[in-house]
Amino acid sequence: MTWQTFLELVEIKAKIASIWPFLLGLIFVQANLGRIDWATSGWFFLAMVLFNMAVDINDNFQDYRRAGTQAADWKKRTNIIGVHGLSMRLVGGLMVTFAGVAAVICLGLVWMTGWPLLTMGIFCFAVGYAYAGGPRPLSSTPTGEFFAGFTMGYMIMLITVYLNIYNRGGLSWSLAGRVFLAAGVAVMAIAALLLANNICDEGEDRQLARRTIVYYLGKQRSLWLFAGFYIVGYVLLILSIWRGDLPRWSYLALISILPVAQNIRRFFQRQVKRETFILAVRNLAILALTTVIAEALGLWFG
Repeated sequence: MTWQTFLELVEIKAKIASIWPFLLGLIFVQANLGRIDWATSGWFFLAMVLFNMAVDINDNFQDYRRAGTQAADWKKRTNIIGVHGLSMRLVGGLMVTFAGVAAVICLGLVWMTGWPLLTMGIFCFAVGYAYAGGPRPLSSTPTGEFFAGFTMGYMIMLITVYLNIYNRGGLSWSLAGRVFLAAGVAVMAIAALLLANNICDEGEDRQLARRTIVYYLGKQRSLWLFAGFYIVGYVLLILSIWRGDLPRWSYLALISILPVAQNIRRFFQRQVKRETFILAVRNLAILALTTVIAEALGLWFG
């Protein structure tokens, strides 16, 4: 396996979807509590990236394994394992290793910080596996966007916040709600990214017997849901700033509305995986860049 193939296997370009909520969590902590625990945050960052890579490897692994002989052409032309002729044993070994190291790090953090992290960690690990594994993977159901957006966009940020306050009172329902508002733009952008993928893969998913939300809503309604995710994300961001949980400078992130809206319009016109799925990826990158920069400027000048 070459380095380039490895990066493709772990879908390195998609790691912004997990790094972004982590950064938002650090900004939230600094803005509201004034001090970041860099040791616990650093160890969690490593575990998060390793587990995210394990999840993406498992996604490719399970898709290849489940495709069967009726989708032999898809396995050879689309799935990275078939395209590059990778050993299933090697791919499975990498997946288990990354997940195992991430689990060991998280157990160490649980020992340091307490049981709430264990509860949140078990939930994230369960969703990470169930997204592509198990008798009925979440990715092939109408709930895939919800679980992925909630787990990556919200739970990563919530865990980041918890690891910085575990010795200063811990979490409360009120704080968890405030974190959800601040994470809302990430939750919705990640859900929109996965929905765009499912819209583009509508025909392929039917061939592979996947019944995603697009199967039930149809392509046109799914497109409107795609646009709606971004609207809700912006509303939650504005509410979080208005409440004072994010610096006022965070309003600068609203300059992203114009390029995001342009990409949405272009995606409405054509939904082809190799041509227009990149528009949803760009929207995620635009929102990540503008929110992190705007909120960081708020910390700097605030």
